[in-house]
Amino acid sequence: MSLESSGVLKDHKHAGVSVSTKDVDTGAQLVAGLTSILDPDEALRIRKKIDRHIMPLMCALYWVQFMDKTTLGSAAILGIQEATHLTTNEYNWLGTVFYLSYLVFEYPQNLALQRFPVGKWMSINIFVWGVALACHAACKNFAGLLVVRLLLGVCEGSITAGFLIVSSMFYTRTEQTLRVGYWFLMNGTAQIISGFISFGALHINTKGFQPWQWLMIITGSITFILAISFWFLFPDSPTNAWFLTPDERAKAVQRIKENQTGVENKHFKMDQLIEALTDPKTWLFALFSALDNVPNSLTNQQTLILASFGFSALQTTLLSCVPGIIEILAIFTGVRLAARRPNSRAYVGAIYFVPAWLGILLVNLLPWSNRTGLLIGQYLTGVSVPGFVLSLSWLNSVTAGHTKKVATNAIMLSAYCIGNSAGPFMWKTQYKPRNHVPWAVIGACYVVCPVLLLIIRAVLVRENKIRDAEPADEEEEYVIERITEDGKRVEIKVDKEFLDLTDRQNRDFRYVL
Repeated sequence: MSLESSGVLKDHKHAGVSVSTKDVDTGAQLVAGLTSILDPDEALRIRKKIDRHIMPLMCALYWVQFMDKTTLGSAAILGIQEATHLTTNEYNWLGTVFYLSYLVFEYPQNLALQRFPVGKWMSINIFVWGVALACHAACKNFAGLLVVRLLLGVCEGSITAGFLIVSSMFYTRTEQTLRVGYWFLMNGTAQIISGFISFGALHINTKGFQPWQWLMIITGSITFILAISFWFLFPDSPTNAWFLTPDERAKAVQRIKENQTGVENKHFKMDQLIEALTDPKTWLFALFSALDNVPNSLTNQQTLILASFGFSALQTTLLSCVPGIIEILAIFTGVRLAARRPNSRAYVGAIYFVPAWLGILLVNLLPWSNRTGLLIGQYLTGVSVPGFVLSLSWLNSVTAGHTKKVATNAIMLSAYCIGNSAGPFMWKTQYKPRNHVPWAVIGACYVVCPVLLLIIRAVLVRENKIRDAEPADEEEEYVIERITEDGKRVEIKVDKEFLDLTDRQNRDFRYVL
């Protein structure tokens, strides 16, 4: 059967509201008229099938994108600064410019993700950044590296935003907490694998081609292969996923009905953008994102800090793998704990900042001769990462309306870029070797961030209580018009969950905590 649009109007003959197909979610076209309840075992089978087909690709890509953007830090110990005659300030600028281009293009990237097929758009971006990464090897000076780092930032801005959209399309709100955690913990895996690739590159001796150049070629080649895999294997939506049968596609959409966020809507809605910009929680999440990512400058500084403790290039390369293991364990335990205990996202995220406070104290107060203690302190600062991971899935779960979701994701990730752009400028030559000023800034951020999580929770609790006290809305039926194969026009009921309403417009929406 084909589907035909109709204007928004009140149909007095049928006691229902006829809505345009431009207003409803794409999933509505699959589940309109369905009255049967989805069997839990069947829902579980479909979820496992979705996991098998998209989670390996998402995890692989997140591993690669983190490894690629941190190659600068790995290359620092392999000789890129000397080979390209970089000053400390120029090196810091290369870390910053990545996030500046990420920031500038974040909103256009999110608009493109709404307008174009998600999987295909990400594939194009992966391909371009793979080429840009390999081109690092040809750079001879700061200007050349600046250009390729700019391109990396432009392209990688599509990945986290795209993954948040895909996670909300395929998974329930509880499942999103775990899935976002699973693909985000690949950042830790990337640190480990990148360490071993750097270790291998360190032992490649070729005339006229240095180890840091081999690192760029190897990682660029991996990215290029992944781009091709994504183009052919990654789905754009559950409504057209190649690995699901037509019946399974309808059930996959029906499965996420409880989210009250639908699948997607390809039409930009100005009222939803305005709502995103005027919603207090949007800016609370953004402030958290910015402050939590100022310390992320440690990513590119870590090998230099470890080397300053007195470790050799070989020891530093291997020791840089340990933070990856810590990140994996922290994220895995954090998201599992948040998923097991209902409405505990803020509490869990806040608790994981405590070890980071201890780490900052150790790094600043221990004598410089205590290499082991300094190393442990450095490692403990990475335990706080579950807070940001939980905030990503949390924002995704408490925002409805596709345009609003795209806008809030863009704001959240733009704030992420601002924090990451500001961070590198803390690490000035005059603060070395103890770096007390940068560590003091990081400590301040790690005090404010858990407080912000608790404030966000309080705001959402208050909003839920207001809605619970409101009288129930009168049940109103919504219909879309279909044309049968014999040319007859029939009206099919559409569930409210698939009307692409925002979390403010849908008063039945309740915020998870």
